[in-house]
Amino acid sequence: MTPNAAAVHTESHPPLLWLESVAVAFGGLLALSGVDLEVAQGEQLAVLGPNGAGKTTLFNAIAGDIAPTEGRVVIKGVDCTFLPSRLRPQLGVARTYQKTRLFGGLTVEDNLYLAQTGKQGRHLALWRSHRDAELRERARDAAGRVWLSQQLDDNVADLSHGQQRQLEIGLALVTEPDLMMLDEPASGLSRGERERLIELLNALPRATTLLLIEHDMDVALNVADRVVVMADGEKVAAGTPEEIRHDPLVHAIYLGQEGAS
Repeated sequence: MTPNAAAVHTESHPPLLWLESVAVAFGGLLALSGVDLEVAQGEQLAVLGPNGAGKTTLFNAIAGDIAPTEGRVVIKGVDCTFLPSRLRPQLGVARTYQKTRLFGGLTVEDNLYLAQTGKQGRHLALWRSHRDAELRERARDAAGRVWLSQQLDDNVADLSHGQQRQLEIGLALVTEPDLMMLDEPASGLSRGERERLIELLNALPRATTLLLIEHDMDVALNVADRVVVMADGEKVAAGTPEEIRHDPLVHAIYLGQEGAS
C-alpha cells in the first residue's frame, strides 16, 4: 500500500512534519487538545513538559502507534493520520521509545544490522550476499557515530543503560531517516550520561530533522533549535531555548503550579 500525497502547503519549502488540530481522547479523557505543530526540514525541535503533559501521546500519534481522534498528521506531504506505524519507515521516519526495545542477546553490530533489514523489508538468509556486507559496514559506521565502536561484539544486555540509549539512537541513525524521533532519551541517565547524550545529539548530522520529546529541561534546551512546551495536553509556549529558559509560565509549570499531574 502506497499512501497518497496530500496537498498540504503551496510554499516552495513545506514543513517536513505538519500537525493540524490533533486531538486524542481515551474514553472520556482528552489527552491531546487540538495541537498544531510544524517542523521544518533540518530543524531540531524539542517538545518539553512535565509527566502527564501529553508529550508521549503526541509522539505516538505522529509515529502511528495511535490514531488521532481529530485532526491530521502529515509527513513529507503525505497524510499519515490513519496509517499504521509499520508504514512510517517508508517515509523516512525512525523513532526510539522510552523503554528500550533492543535484542539483549545479540551484539551491538547485530542490532544495527537488523535495524536496516527491518526498514528494507529484507528477510534473513542462510548465505551472505554483497548487500549483507554493505549493511554490516553501515552498522559498524553507525556504531562509531554513537561512540560504540569498542562494543561492536558485546552483547547488548551487557551494556550500561547509557550505552543502550546510545545504541537506540544508532538504530535510528543507521536507517538514514529524514525524521528522527527520540522519546525521552535522557530517561534514567545519570548526570554524566546526560552530558554525554547532549554531546552526542549535538554531533548529529544537521540534515537530519530531529523531534525530541523530553522531560529533562537541560537536555532539551541544550539540543534544540526551537522548543515547544506542553501542559495538560495543550501547547502552552513555544520559542527559542533562550526564550523558553526565561519564560515565567514554563517555570511555573515545572514548579508544579500549572500542568502538573
